[in-house]
Amino acid sequence: MDIPSVSHDERAITDHLERMLRAVPWLETTRVGDNLVARTRLGRERRLLLAGHSDTVPPNGNEGARVVGDMCWGLGACDMKGGVAVLAELARTVSNPSVDVTYVFYECEEIAAKFNGLERLFRETPDLLRTDAALLGEPTGARVEAGCQGTMRVRAEYAGVRAHSARPWLGRNAIHRLAPALDALAAYQGREVEIDGCLFREALSAVAVEGGVASNVIPDRAALTVNYRFAPDRTAAEAAAHVREVLGHSDTFVVTDSAPPAPPLLGHPLLTALLAATGQPPQAKLGWTDVSRFAARGVPATNFGPGDPNLAHHAEERVSRQDLETVFTVLKDLLEHADATAN
Repeated sequence: MDIPSVSHDERAITDHLERMLRAVPWLETTRVGDNLVARTRLGRERRLLLAGHSDTVPPNGNEGARVVGDMCWGLGACDMKGGVAVLAELARTVSNPSVDVTYVFYECEEIAAKFNGLERLFRETPDLLRTDAALLGEPTGARVEAGCQGTMRVRAEYAGVRAHSARPWLGRNAIHRLAPALDALAAYQGREVEIDGCLFREALSAVAVEGGVASNVIPDRAALTVNYRFAPDRTAAEAAAHVREVLGHSDTFVVTDSAPPAPPLLGHPLLTALLAATGQPPQAKLGWTDVSRFAARGVPATNFGPGDPNLAHHAEERVSRQDLETVFTVLKDLLEHADATAN
């Protein structure tokens, strides 16, 4: 955590991980940009991929690590350097797993999808990511959070007619035209959808408003950007249609960014064994994660890592020793005994 790694600045943390893992004799380590893949090549029947992103959001007065009792505070503590630390320690210490293991540490997860390091690996070196199942070490409070919501950003624009603010009746105020859409968003109640025992709760929120010309001018243009988090039972087209319905009429409606959801995919023996080892029922992942990238390629994947997901991106971000040790112990046992458990 004391190595800064805000998105686009992951070189130092990747150098650190690379030095650590290249010294491990049972790993074959490959670097692609600031993405690192370390694999066992033991000829096992199955392969499990464990992945974590090395970047963080920008600091908010919480740079570096501060340990108080059994709690570690600071930027990236739960999202997700706690998870990265667990995966790195597994890679460094589990020398004879019962399944082959691929450890992936990748850049630029916290920003636009076009920069995502995992996507770069899928595009440039897909063989490095071949696996039977995958696990993302995102913060989940040390319990399985299955699948993930889809996410969509929409920009709606509203036209008006400029006029002097002393005579507004001579124009049409584009900002005022936002009112019905903002009212609808303020009153919005997201659906709750249960899929395979996991309850997904949708959310639709205004995240940006643009408009205004000058303090004495009735504006002739305004724009509203919304973010929709939707359950895995909806396609992107259905999600866009729902947002359009909620917002009502606008002069333009453009989907500026969209990433598909992933349903809970816990039927694979390795993931079933993981769930059983936690001793807790799965929950839905309320948020988007790179589980979606694996699901889109037909690879069953889930989220399991240390840290409270509700603290991600907060100034009070922290992770407990208990979460770190629980996740490490569960995953170590899974790697060492997965073949027997999964058969």
